[in-house]
Amino acid sequence: MQGMIYEEASFLPFFIITCALGGWAAWMTGRGCALTWRSMMQALVYMLPLGLAVRFIHFVIVGSTLLSVQYYVVDTMILLILCVLGFQYTRTGQMVRQYSWLFKKSSPFSWRRTGN
Repeated sequence: MQGMIYEEASFLPFFIITCALGGWAAWMTGRGCALTWRSMMQALVYMLPLGLAVRFIHFVIVGSTLLSVQYYVVDTMILLILCVLGFQYTRTGQMVRQYSWLFKKSSPFSWRRTGN
C-alpha cells in the first residue's frame, strides 16, 4: 500500500491527515450541504479544493510531495466517499423527520415509503 495510496513511511500520518482531519471536514461539508438542501453535486465540487488543502497539509507537516496527481486523486477520492456518506446520513434524517407521514428510515443512509 505504501507508495500506491500514501507516500509516507508510515500509515499513521496518512490516516490522521487524510482520514481523520480531511475526512471530518468532508463529512461536515456533506452535512452542511444536506442541511441547506443543496445538491450532492455541489458538495462533491467542494471536495476538489479540500483535496488540495489536504495535500498541502501533507506537504507542510510530513514533507510529502505537494504537486502529485496520484496522491491528490487518492486523497480526494477518500474525501468524496466521506462527503457522500455525511450528505446521505443527514439527508436521510431530514426526509424521515420532515416527511414522517411519507417515509421511514430503512438504514442510516436510506429511507423508504411507509406502507399504505
